[in-house]
Amino acid sequence: MPMAADAIEALIREGIPDAHVEIVDLAGDGDHYEARVVSESFRGQSRVQQQRRVYEALGGRMGNELHALKLSTAVPE
Repeated sequence: MPMAADAIEALIREGIPDAHVEIVDLAGDGDHYEARVVSESFRGQSRVQQQRRVYEALGGRMGNELHALKLSTAVPE
């Protein structure tokens, strides 16, 4: 069963409490999402490290309940 956008957002916010999270359903099917995650806690981390933190926050749901996620991360400007 696909994950709802608000569930994805809640998991990311739980794992990265200071994050600003935007979720977009790319295909309108509840199965293909884009997430933009901006967090001060990413400062000094590589993009790979930032994205690992997001995947850790999702707790292994990628490839299972969460089929496809286009992910971008950043620090606040």
